[in-house]
Amino acid sequence: MVDIHKSYYLTNGEEIPVLNGINIEIMPHEFVAIMGESGGGKSTLMNIIGCLHAPCSGKYLLEDEEISIAKDDYTLSFIRNQKMGFIFQQFNLLSKLTALKNVALPGVYAGQSRHKRETRAKILLESVGLGDRIYHTPTELSGGQQQRVSIARSLMNDPEIILADEPTGALDSETGKEILKLFSRFKKREKTVIVITHDPEVAKYANRIIYMKDGVIFKNNHKLA
Repeated sequence: MVDIHKSYYLTNGEEIPVLNGINIEIMPHEFVAIMGESGGGKSTLMNIIGCLHAPCSGKYLLEDEEISIAKDDYTLSFIRNQKMGFIFQQFNLLSKLTALKNVALPGVYAGQSRHKRETRAKILLESVGLGDRIYHTPTELSGGQQQRVSIARSLMNDPEIILADEPTGALDSETGKEILKLFSRFKKREKTVIVITHDPEVAKYANRIIYMKDGVIFKNNHKLA
């Protein structure tokens, strides 16, 4: 990313700057934590990295392809579905679908056969300790179990990049520790992981911590793996 700026506009036309010249490079297979105060631009930066929002100006290169150049929604959706997995604080599971079908959903958009996607979904749910909960709906699962489903879903299409926004923020401390154990596997699976967090315990898993404040990066702290 080079000199990324992003603003939002109120209905009266007033500009609200959110990102003010972001320059950052994230290497393949790196585990990066983004920290900072609320309102500092972390989620907006995540949305741009995840091709959910476009920057107002600047250059964003993803595997040498410039994403910041205007692309149609179909192309951006394809990039997200093929290259990225998302984990959210609020889980974003569909309440009427079982854990199996929630996890398998990205495979539907990828055009996988029902047998292929459900077979993989079962394997992923077993890998996060939910092999006996595959036919339960989200309302029949605890918060920690729902987040495990969310993590399994993020891996459905074997993405190269995993984006996590406060993945333990809605969980109690003990359940959060269980989720962090799952995150430790990401380091071993050659995934690029970018996580927004307020929790130093989550950040400990990262190779590098990026600190944001008022829409800028004020500290880019390299850590030992």
